[in-house]
Amino acid sequence: MSENRGDAEERGDSVDAKFWSHRQSKAPNPPDKAGREGKAGAGSADANRYRMDYPSIGTCVIINNKNFYKSTGMKIREGTNADAEAVERTFRGLGYKIRREDDRTVGEMEELLRTVSQEDHGGSASFVCVLLSHGGEGTFYGTDGFTELETLTGMFRGDRCKTLVAKPKLFFIQACRGTCLDDGIQTDSSSDKSSDRIPVEADFLYAHSTAPGYYSWRNEGTGSWFMQALCEMLNEHSSKLELMQIMTRVNHKVARDFESFTLDPGSNKKKQMPSTTTTLTKDFYFP
Repeated sequence: MSENRGDAEERGDSVDAKFWSHRQSKAPNPPDKAGREGKAGAGSADANRYRMDYPSIGTCVIINNKNFYKSTGMKIREGTNADAEAVERTFRGLGYKIRREDDRTVGEMEELLRTVSQEDHGGSASFVCVLLSHGGEGTFYGTDGFTELETLTGMFRGDRCKTLVAKPKLFFIQACRGTCLDDGIQTDSSSDKSSDRIPVEADFLYAHSTAPGYYSWRNEGTGSWFMQALCEMLNEHSSKLELMQIMTRVNHKVARDFESFTLDPGSNKKKQMPSTTTTLTKDFYFP
């Protein structure tokens, strides 16, 4: 039973997608694309760790879309404010400067991130962007329609955002990526000097709430499974674990501790598996 079953019974679980299908689709084909002891000092000279000895850890931009134009056919995303508030508390506690924007159109989202990407991040160690909305595979919704997710994240590529070159750019995305449902299955057990040039796609992390092709679940009372698990694991482990270790614990919590509870047999008792894609080139430890 999910640990949020009580809340689910009161408010209900829902998915961040426009079209709901009870077809038990086969899992999509994989896309063609592609322990720490103690805490590292802020000025660690370890070539395998990102530098954190900057004046600021960086900015965290949160785009939280709850209400949508009727023309989009999208439902209100009840529970998303709980996510946004949890994310604000968590990343502010980690030292990030928070910039939250609610209910933004596609044009406003693109303008916001374009503006942020053109700011001077020379004194920042990293950049975080949290995106909360409806979505599809490779797409993300503003209040008036959708855009390609790559359009939003691509503004921070090395050739477009020079002051974040060789610094970690972390994107956490709560949105559906398709229309498949996961039925679950029973288990049998409870400073680099090697080159002056780097790829423009280097040093990104894209943490999606669900695997490609699948729905992403959100409880209308407590928020999305993924964002709540992410905040809990960051709060618990950021002082001692490397980021990918933390994300593995997020995966474990979502996969094991959550299960949908709805009045519709076609969507009841479903599971979810987060998915992280990374081009990070070093270990990331919060300071």
